[in-house]
Amino acid sequence: MENIAISLENVSKTYTILDKISYKDLLFSFLKKKKLCLYKHVEALKNISFTVNKGESVGIIGRNGAGKSTLLGLIAGVIKPTKGSVFVNGRISPLLELGGGFHPDLNAYENIILNGVLMGVPLKKIRKKLHEIIEFAELERYANQPIRTYSSGMLARLGFAIVTQLEPEILLIDEVLAVGDIRFREKCIDLMLNFKKQRVTIILVSHNLEDIKTICDRVIWLENHKIKMDGPTDLVLSKYEEVMHNA
Repeated sequence: MENIAISLENVSKTYTILDKISYKDLLFSFLKKKKLCLYKHVEALKNISFTVNKGESVGIIGRNGAGKSTLLGLIAGVIKPTKGSVFVNGRISPLLELGGGFHPDLNAYENIILNGVLMGVPLKKIRKKLHEIIEFAELERYANQPIRTYSSGMLARLGFAIVTQLEPEILLIDEVLAVGDIRFREKCIDLMLNFKKQRVTIILVSHNLEDIKTICDRVIWLENHKIKMDGPTDLVLSKYEEVMHNA
């Protein structure tokens, strides 16, 4: 287990949500004196099992609603599985949602400290990295402003800078590379490739197959909330593109 960074065994996740009830349904249940079910169960993932070794770069692909973001949330520990077990060996640096974990009334410096502490990084180390993070995010002119004044691109740059400049062990990224101008995207890709050389474990969710090809050596394809294919990037993306073109 020493070489394993992430392991999922027979993991399923089911959400219980409020169902849409019509007036007709209410009237029928009242007249028939039948109990009306107000909730329904939605399966986001079904019996997911895989292992990621330390230093691997793995892409997660699939249609919208296939369960990709739920899978990252389970690995990050922000949600719990309904069934099965999730094992993580290493410090997680998650970038799962644009602006997630930020306090809108705090400035960039204060949010860096807040996020770093939440990720388990020592405060002394965070303070040493403050100016590097601001510089990478290209926010020197705006660092003292509350981040509620930031654009979506500025938030993406700040979030990416925080999780990448604080020396991640396991990096979880959900579509954030899709935000930002071309120059910043190229800078992010270069940084990710440098992380690969440093043997940082990377899990990347993206609809941009070119990013997946550039960064990932392995791809897991989710379809109908299950793993349809898990293998080398070129092989899995070839099958995926074939199915998408014929859909």
